[in-house]
Formats: sequence, C-alpha cells, structure tokens
Amino acid sequence: MSEPILRDVAAFDLDRVLELNTAAVPAVSLVDHAELEWFLETAEWFPVVELDGEVVAFLIGLAYPPDCGYQSENWAWFINRFDSFVYVDRIVVDSAAHGQGIGQFLYREFVAYARGRFPRLCAEVNTRPRNDQSLRFHNRFGFEEVGEQETGGGEKTVVMLSLDL
Repeated sequence: MSEPILRDVAAFDLDRVLELNTAAVPAVSLVDHAELEWFLETAEWFPVVELDGEVVAFLIGLAYPPDCGYQSENWAWFINRFDSFVYVDRIVVDSAAHGQGIGQFLYREFVAYARGRFPRLCAEVNTRPRNDQSLRFHNRFGFEEVGEQETGGGEKTVVMLSLDL
C-alpha cells in the first residue's frame, strides 16, 4: 500500500466526497451536491486524501472570523462563545481505510495549517446517537469538552470540543 497523498479537493472529487459522506451518516450530517459546492467555494481548508489513487477521506474546515453565513447549529454555538477559531465541520474516512491512521494524518495536517492562524480548533461529536470511535479519537488527540447541545430538533446530542493551538 502506498503512502497517503493529501491534496486540495477539486470539483471532480465532489461525487466521491458525497458518496463517502452519505456512507458515514449518522456520524456526520447528510449533505447534497449543492452544499458540497458551497463548501468547495467557502471552506478554509478542504483536502482529500488519496490512497493507491482513490479518494478515501476528506475534511472540511471552516474559519471564524469572518462569518461565512453557514447555517449550522453547531457552528453558531462556537460563534457565540469564541472570537476566533477554525472548525472541523466534518471528517470522513472510508470504512475500508479505517485503522490506517488517515484520520490522525488529516488532523495533524489541519493543526499544522491552523497553528499561528487561529487560537483554537473546534469540533463536535455525537453523543446521541453515540459515536464512541470519534469520542475516543478526539480525546486521544487532546480535545477538551467545552459544552454540549441538542441539535436536529432534539434528535441528536453533541459534545462541543476545543483544542488550543
């Protein structure tokens, strides 16, 4: 197996990104192609990871400030509490590539990009429905719990996380 290759997402990747995202629901929220196009234009950091020539992962990172107008309860929660941050909207790794360190690779690269530009990295993880794998991952990476909220009209609960950069 080859080493993972990190590169900026391109418009031709969006069908594969949509496929990966859809397969990861409910760990991440559902998006459509138009929303991915919006992220392509708006995101602070939106790379994909290729392994053996196939896109196997992606991360969408948004920055505040400025307010990009994102309509997300979780984004709004962080805006109401922090003056500046970079935010992991979603990270998805193909289930066939789990256990190969791709998530850690993406986070290390995102932290390297964000350090010196932003004071903190923010993310949230589902606690209802519970995403134990992601909770363990973020804990090992050094994130601290800074709050909790219900989203989706009470259908989900998420823990709000922050990592000082």
